[in-house]
Amino acid sequence: MGGTAVKYEIVCGLETHVELSTKTKIFCGCTTQFGGEPNTHCCPVCIGLPGTLPRLNEKVVDYAILAGLATHCTISPVAKMDRKNYCYPDLPKAYQISQYDKPLCVNGYVELDSGRRIRITRIHIEEDAGKLVHERGNTYVDYNRGGVPLIEIVSEPDIRSVEEAREYMEKLQLIMRCIGVSDCKMQEGSMRSDVNISLRPVGSETLGTRTEIKNMNSFTYMEKAMRYEIERQADLLDSGEKVVQDTLRYLTDEDRTEPMRSKEDAHDYRYFREPDLVTIAVSEERIERLRSQLPELPQDRKKRYIEELQIPPADADLLCRHRRIAEYFEAAAAGTKNPKTAANCMLGQIFRRLVTEEDKEKAEIPIPPQYLHDLIVLLDEGKIKNNLLKSTLEKMLDTGKPASAFIREEDMGGVDDETLRRLCAESLAKNPKAGEDYKKGKVNAAKSLLGYVMKATRGRADAPTAEKILIELIENS
Repeated sequence: MGGTAVKYEIVCGLETHVELSTKTKIFCGCTTQFGGEPNTHCCPVCIGLPGTLPRLNEKVVDYAILAGLATHCTISPVAKMDRKNYCYPDLPKAYQISQYDKPLCVNGYVELDSGRRIRITRIHIEEDAGKLVHERGNTYVDYNRGGVPLIEIVSEPDIRSVEEAREYMEKLQLIMRCIGVSDCKMQEGSMRSDVNISLRPVGSETLGTRTEIKNMNSFTYMEKAMRYEIERQADLLDSGEKVVQDTLRYLTDEDRTEPMRSKEDAHDYRYFREPDLVTIAVSEERIERLRSQLPELPQDRKKRYIEELQIPPADADLLCRHRRIAEYFEAAAAGTKNPKTAANCMLGQIFRRLVTEEDKEKAEIPIPPQYLHDLIVLLDEGKIKNNLLKSTLEKMLDTGKPASAFIREEDMGGVDDETLRRLCAESLAKNPKAGEDYKKGKVNAAKSLLGYVMKATRGRADAPTAEKILIELIENS
């Protein structure tokens, strides 16, 4: 990671901005809908016209408290809003309304799979800035995004590797989606992180000089930017040079970072209390009411799937990534003998139809979970075999109809051994070339012989048993 003489330890903390899924902005009634023609989702408050007064959206406070509870934070009984002053075209007021010394949530953590906890210093609410668009040497400002409510989740510098940084971000994304406060669509900028990173010799307790990589809205690019910055800082230190405290941007096409401006400290922003907004008082009753609304969190759900439902960890992880998928799975699996059958159906045939992460988030599945549950019960009761379950599920997903529309009474129940052996012999007699090919080492030839048997039994035969009989007949012929 560094030169040959010195090994370095990464010290990293993230400041993660999450856009909240409220219908209106933080200080006015304008829509928070993504997109739209430039400067059509704004009003005099958004663009900071003189004489306008902000009014705090109560839902923003509730969403921030939910985020704090889900990340084990203490909720502050008293919080306030402050002005963070800086002059930049994306802020027409020349200040951002944020929180400084009295944030809503403090002292939480996110637990990684390793058991390590990444501590959260604070979660505060603030308004988003507008967006600068650079075209043909000109810069345009779109204030549609200005005033969209954000929470900023600030971690302690507890992250010690690129992999831990990604896992922490992924866990935050899962939690925020699960509790319903944000869609966390990184491609739309509704979740993005500033990465603070420094190096120090292994074993040292002294912090190195940090740089900040701004606005990372892709897990992949965040990893690449971190790896580049680690190498850059290590090369400087190995050469006896000093790391300069800078704010950096990551150039994706060139896979490198470059300075944007010197990093400000808090005193540069000249924080002072926002005079146009009252103090936020959070009662214990409000906190408990919101706590009661929290769903089961992804980490807890995953643990339950592994321990109680005997779902393999990798499968449990996939099922827990999207709340609607998890709820569908649980409804389909409830009361069945083997929940893993429902998991296999979800991760196999259903996921093949939900191609993107957005598809999985929406979980628009053509059949209700009860239909899948009823199909699995037929398997549990021995009335159908696994291959008939699969083929029937495909038809159900194609049409939206229940299993009863495709499985007849005579299809239920297996095929007796004598009939199965007779059909296997019949398949071999009608396809002698397939038998010869199998003997020559073409193991897939047995599949075509099996296809005949399955078709003749309308999928009622047990495929592994049939295949075993076919191989035995071929080897003895």
